[in-house]
Amino acid sequence: MIYLDNAATTKISSKAMAAMMEIMQNHYGNPSSIHGLGRDARKYLRQSRESIAKQLEVSTDQIIFTSGGTEANNLALFSYILEHQDQGKHLITSAIEHHSVLEVFHRLEQEYAFEVTYLEPRDGQLAIDDFQAALRDDTILVSMMAANNETGALLPIAQIGKILQEHPAAFHVDAVQWMGKRPFYPKELGVDFATASAHKFHGPKGVGFLYTSQPKLKSLILGGTQENKYRAGTENLPAIVGMATALEESLENWEYKEEHIRNLRQTLVASLPASVTVNEAKDQLPHVLSLVVPQVSKDSLLLQLDLAGIAVSGGSACTAGTLEPSHVIAACYPDHPERNNHSIRISFSDDTSLDDVTTFTQTLKKIIGG
Repeated sequence: MIYLDNAATTKISSKAMAAMMEIMQNHYGNPSSIHGLGRDARKYLRQSRESIAKQLEVSTDQIIFTSGGTEANNLALFSYILEHQDQGKHLITSAIEHHSVLEVFHRLEQEYAFEVTYLEPRDGQLAIDDFQAALRDDTILVSMMAANNETGALLPIAQIGKILQEHPAAFHVDAVQWMGKRPFYPKELGVDFATASAHKFHGPKGVGFLYTSQPKLKSLILGGTQENKYRAGTENLPAIVGMATALEESLENWEYKEEHIRNLRQTLVASLPASVTVNEAKDQLPHVLSLVVPQVSKDSLLLQLDLAGIAVSGGSACTAGTLEPSHVIAACYPDHPERNNHSIRISFSDDTSLDDVTTFTQTLKKIIGG
């Protein structure tokens, strides 16, 4: 199987898997227990938190372990917004956010009477002047993803963070697609909340983290005092250790890895049939490539590629199996509705090879001709 769906999930690294096995076999105590095995487990929990905090250049008490990016987004947004609604009822986000962000805002609109401004991209890119025009005195939080999971478009989070230095609104960044591919420094970017999920950078599924600069959050999961009372429940220590190991490993020589991926992307694009176009934005993370294949519907194309042993996707894995069109492609290209039924996503990792790319383009040509 040729795997080109790394934006959905990555293969766990051998190093992360070995670290997890070591914990499961030899350090299986509950980190909250006071006996020797518990203290031993707590040591590895502490070391993992220290490792992640070091990568982000933040304090260890600012890292909260969660079950993944979805929970981390929900925790940050619901907790902060509902606690600060007396300061304003206006929120800003983009129309191309992950559903774990958009659905939170939809509920806040419907059940708590918040007003949300959804910024629309222009040719796949978010314009900073649109953000500035939307910002109001009663805006209490801004939420923007660092990199879009369907097109790879980079949102202007550094510019937004700088603008918000002069505004009391909190700044939440969904960094799930960015984390592990490039360094991410929340304090430098002016970010109050940042979320990550381990399985996007060669770690295990079912674990992630939330960075928060806010000293007081209300837990959404009740029942214990774990994670500084922010997230009740026994920590998934093997997965947390695997995540910390994978993040550190992913950021080693990240520039070399990105150059490898950039070369693969350029090779793939140069080898495409003339009829295939790219859903391209001005600023992009090279790991994600959105293609428009007009000759065949995306569902049919995905099936044919799968039968040929090639794994790609039609968009976000969180909406796979639904008949709904991609909200990202629809928002990015409103004047080209036909793109939604003909767009597929290719996503690379440092494990992707030139042979993988060559086989994909050759197979695509066989399917559509050209």
